[in-house]
Amino acid sequence: MARAASNQPRSKSDGPVRRSGRGRTPSGKPNPVDVHVGGRVRLRRTLLGMSQEKLGEAIGLTFQQVQKYERGANRIGASRLFDLSLVLDVPVSFFFDDISEGTSKQSPRMMVAGFAEEPLPMLDGDPLTKRETLELVRAYYRITDPQVRKRVFELAKALANAGDPDEGSAE
Repeated sequence: MARAASNQPRSKSDGPVRRSGRGRTPSGKPNPVDVHVGGRVRLRRTLLGMSQEKLGEAIGLTFQQVQKYERGANRIGASRLFDLSLVLDVPVSFFFDDISEGTSKQSPRMMVAGFAEEPLPMLDGDPLTKRETLELVRAYYRITDPQVRKRVFELAKALANAGDPDEGSAE
């Protein structure tokens, strides 16, 4: 049985609006904005080499609750987001950095007001949240010699541009 809409008072000018429960999309999936914020929590936690259990202990949650936050299954309230920013040593704005226009158009306000024409399909994933990327960054920062680290950085840039005709060598 569907949960009753909101207990918020409605004005007479409000048309019939179907509100999804607890910030979810009409299909019942987690809101893409919540998924993005959770992904940024996971990104920062992983870059710090912190386990879900350690993060949970630091903010008074179980690792299962941290998992749900990271998947976007549970929404992160303002006070919890503030605590996460302190523990993960980032500004609150970090959690919203790199949010795509498509994702931002799927915020609850935009969906309820009918501003989002139709939900965009979720993309395959942000390369910054992939395990391979996170492991590469951690390995890079484990290189203690600054000269070697700089050479690895330059090598990676050169390899990335090897197939790019605009980056041809001007010798």
